[in-house]
Amino acid sequence: MSTTMGTPAASSCPALPVFLDLQGRLVLLLGEGEAAERRAATLAACGARLRRETASFAPAMLDGCALAVGAEAPDEALRAMAAEAGRRGIPFNVVDRPGLSSFATPAVVSRPPLQIAIFSGGAAPVLSRLLRARIETLVPPAFGRLAALAGRLQDETRRRLPDVLRRRRFLEAALGGRVADLMLASKEAEAETAFRDALAAAEAGAAQPEPRIVYLVETGPGAADLLTLRALRLLGEADVILHGPDESPAVLEVARRDASRLVAAPGEARGRLLELATTVGKLVRLSPLPGEAEALAEAGHRAILVPGVGRGRDKAG
Repeated sequence: MSTTMGTPAASSCPALPVFLDLQGRLVLLLGEGEAAERRAATLAACGARLRRETASFAPAMLDGCALAVGAEAPDEALRAMAAEAGRRGIPFNVVDRPGLSSFATPAVVSRPPLQIAIFSGGAAPVLSRLLRARIETLVPPAFGRLAALAGRLQDETRRRLPDVLRRRRFLEAALGGRVADLMLASKEAEAETAFRDALAAAEAGAAQPEPRIVYLVETGPGAADLLTLRALRLLGEADVILHGPDESPAVLEVARRDASRLVAAPGEARGRLLELATTVGKLVRLSPLPGEAEALAEAGHRAILVPGVGRGRDKAG
């Protein structure tokens, strides 16, 4: 087993975001002091069983452990813990010592069961904390209750809407519409009723064909931070994204990770667009060319032009 140390911060590659289930699992916490107590509180909140040690380390302390954490212990003990944990393949972290850690702890916005993690790769932890403060103002606790509602009804939703695409459509509409509005207004019982009503309606209409809609998103200069909220939402919901060979990589990066990204040269874009409009789920066309909206309308599809930057109203074609 490799004993290589160093967090993802030491690499030019992005870190893999992972949430560990520590419920009922044993974690070694080596050290004492304020930093150790903060880690103890965090681990206890995750349901971990703590094995507390203060100043010395012995390999047997890691027996049965799923994780090892060090803080404010003698350097020799911390190094020994990191080396032994690495040898055993146990994730390990020493507070403020990236060279003695196999993983890093991010800044977290917690709205149980919803969690948002922010990590700067070790380059700017202060920036991560500033972003956390900003996100906390944008994500009220009601979003956690909304996630809990979806979780409680997850099995029922899967049973009643077995088709993945239709189930995704339902959840996008439910969690982004009236159900969310009721939850944000602290009307939890009404939100659950609205969710169940919407689920019943979606199940009853499962055999009905959905209208074909193609979203034409103008991306302007191609800067991702200039995209409108609607453009960002559509990119986050798209099943397929059709774009030109010169589309901004920054814009494509903010799209849903498992969306298909298809490239079409100007001469073939219109034909490809019409073909995809009849065969895929949610289709987003980036930087549409003149005449594409009209071609979609002539083929019986509904084309919605979405300003990607600046202000403006969506236009239906």
